[in-house]
Amino acid sequence: MIRRLFKGDKVVWIVFLFLCLISIVEVFSASGILTYKTGDYWGPIAQHARYMLLGVAAVMVVHKLPCKWFRFVPALLWPSSFVLLILAMFWGEKVNDAGRWLSFMGWTIQPSEFAKLALVSSIALILSKTQEEEGTSRNTFKYILMVSLPLCLLIAPENFSTAAMLLGITILMMYVGRVPFRQWGRMVGFGMLLVGFLGIVAWKIPNDVLDKVPMMHRVTTWKNRVVDFMDDKKVAPAEYDIFNEDAQVGHARIAIATTPIWGKGPGNSVERDFLSQAFSDFIYAIVIEELGLLGGGFLAFLYIILLLRAGRIAQRSEKKYYSFLVMGLALLLVSQALVNMMVAVGLFPVTGQPLPLISKGGTSTVITCLYIGMILGISREVEEQKDKAHEAALDEELSNEEEQVQETGTQIINVN
Repeated sequence: MIRRLFKGDKVVWIVFLFLCLISIVEVFSASGILTYKTGDYWGPIAQHARYMLLGVAAVMVVHKLPCKWFRFVPALLWPSSFVLLILAMFWGEKVNDAGRWLSFMGWTIQPSEFAKLALVSSIALILSKTQEEEGTSRNTFKYILMVSLPLCLLIAPENFSTAAMLLGITILMMYVGRVPFRQWGRMVGFGMLLVGFLGIVAWKIPNDVLDKVPMMHRVTTWKNRVVDFMDDKKVAPAEYDIFNEDAQVGHARIAIATTPIWGKGPGNSVERDFLSQAFSDFIYAIVIEELGLLGGGFLAFLYIILLLRAGRIAQRSEKKYYSFLVMGLALLLVSQALVNMMVAVGLFPVTGQPLPLISKGGTSTVITCLYIGMILGISREVEEQKDKAHEAALDEELSNEEEQVQETGTQIINVN
């Protein structure tokens, strides 16, 4: 019964289970500041648990669906994401000075999360349709830019880190899909020059002027984050307001620096009371503080295992679209996790990227579970294909043995 209920790659299921358990424990521990603000002790974790249960239900349903249905995802989700991003740009709700959310019938959704799945699935479909013996066709690079640039440009004004990460995933998928380096290499070089030029211009323009320019109000925040990261200053909690962005970096470093190798134990974090985003952007620092370096390393190891298993599933799949889709989803999850962890330990500027399946969230949690469901669904089909091939081989072997027996019997009769 368990095998019929949980189909697909067993290692991916185990990784998913561990991530869900760690998420419940750490979000419950890190939501103290939300409990203080709302006065509801169980409210924050109850909300997160509902989203986690909804995500688990999505995994259970999606991984049982016929994988051929995944081919319709780009056609349905890409136009929808494009429209939602435009709506969010003009009518999105402001959260942390960024209009990234839309309210619909009592639900708050984050269009960029849908755009991630739309982009990865679209690129996977393009790569699968344009494969040739020595690589991809000439038009592959053009088609990929046509689906990636519009979404990234709509995301960038409010969430530059997400847009940059999606462009990075696009480049990685083109590399995996054997798109000629001379094509995407030139794009990378031009993009670096363009970003450098725009960065210099933005650096020279005063912040009060940038705040008045349409679609440029977030540039000041990006500049401050880069300056803080480059200065690498030691942030003391007493020197900053607890809601100051610098204070979050300082308290995250204190959480990591003061923990023993085995951690302080679940629920015993001290810095969660000073980190306003302890349950989201800086939850990895809380994980290390409570579970120690061993727990933090184990969590990073889970994402590595997920990527390795996805690579194995992609390698064993007979259909190219499934292979590229699995790799794209895994690269997206692991890249986002890597950015979040690097921010928490002070190796990357603050970006606001949540830790997949660990951070408290709504849309991001459910959509991430959809990624896992699709990976498991493809692994289920790969296993079914393997079983069918094995059964066919056994049937053929049995048929050959029967033919040999019949030939032997015929020869004996003829001799007699």
